[in-house]
Amino acid sequence: MRMGRVSRRAFAVAALSAFTMMPQASAAPGREGRAPASGMRGVWLATVANRDWPSKPGLTATQQRAELISHLDRAVRNRLNTVIFQVRPTADALWPSPYEPWSQYLTGTQGKDPGWDPLGTAVREAHARGLELHAWFNPYRVATHADPTRLAAGHPARRNPHWVVTYGGKLYYNPGLPEVRAFVQNAMLDAVAKYPVDGVHFDDYFYPYPVAGQTFDDDTAYEEHGVGFPNRAAWRRDNIDMLVRETADRIKRVRPGARFGISPFGVWRNAATDPLGSQTRAGVQTYDDLYADTRTWVRESWIDYIVPQLYWNIGFAAADYAGLVSWWADVARGSATRLYVGEALYKAGDPAQPAAWQDPAELSRHLTLAGEHAQVRGHVFFAAKDMATDRIGAMARVVADHYGQPAPTPR
Repeated sequence: MRMGRVSRRAFAVAALSAFTMMPQASAAPGREGRAPASGMRGVWLATVANRDWPSKPGLTATQQRAELISHLDRAVRNRLNTVIFQVRPTADALWPSPYEPWSQYLTGTQGKDPGWDPLGTAVREAHARGLELHAWFNPYRVATHADPTRLAAGHPARRNPHWVVTYGGKLYYNPGLPEVRAFVQNAMLDAVAKYPVDGVHFDDYFYPYPVAGQTFDDDTAYEEHGVGFPNRAAWRRDNIDMLVRETADRIKRVRPGARFGISPFGVWRNAATDPLGSQTRAGVQTYDDLYADTRTWVRESWIDYIVPQLYWNIGFAAADYAGLVSWWADVARGSATRLYVGEALYKAGDPAQPAAWQDPAELSRHLTLAGEHAQVRGHVFFAAKDMATDRIGAMARVVADHYGQPAPTPR
């Protein structure tokens, strides 16, 4: 889910390169009956760095709207039922927000009015086509560069420079500051209050992915707010836990019918680190590196759904898709959190990927395997541009094999 998603893809590649390639036995999938046909059939529509939409900044409002509609129409043709639309990619907005500037990915200039309302249009047109529209927000990323002067005049990060941490050549809001946590919730919930969105969606960015040789400088915030915690890691996890719990509570008050979901990196912890973890050898573990305790969010039913990014093929030695589906199914069992699986459509036919991804049937096999777990209630594909190109027909194969009938809504 989830990385600009130019950034998202780059981080997925980086995370994969951090895996050690020692062989791992695959966990056998459970045999608990197939998931209901009314599960989620979704696609991510990424806007950061113009990954999926709009195709480039500076298009006219008419051109942007036509491209957006084409993505929605394609979702219908592929018999999907949900579009997860990135509306706050970098502390900005794809709707008229009183909190943050218009996104630069629309006009090429942050803060410039594009002359129309992309989120309002997306919600209206998705519903007209029988699609759910989930608004996708990135809570803490401010910019994919490290120069605050490039932000729009009056940007909250420029007015409050003490909120911002520079790390890995990018700007982030500091999750350890209570005023930051309150602000980002207000900025996101503005859209939820204004539009009848069906869901609120976070991707995998909480604390940033680790960068070798660099330190995320939150010393001052930790000294002020970290009293009573055994260490900084526990304090950071609590900061993210509070964001998740508070956001969930506020969504229920602002728009009770909207569901709250998160699409984290697919590995919570390796079993070598924690016996509760998965049989993986990941270089990134969300609990330890992003300070996101995704397992607890599911087990405690703090969120309505989770979409772990299981962006690996069946049999991949360091992170076997089959083993991870089984692990996540066990985590979701008995909770009120729905489990959907994030699928790496972008890898299908990419010559840089392993041989498994050159087979048009790989993704279809994912759905077959996941269907053996009753806890798996659907799939979300990354991402819309790759659905449009469908380099080797992998998505067409999924539709032919699994989506023979139009999809009801995933509720």
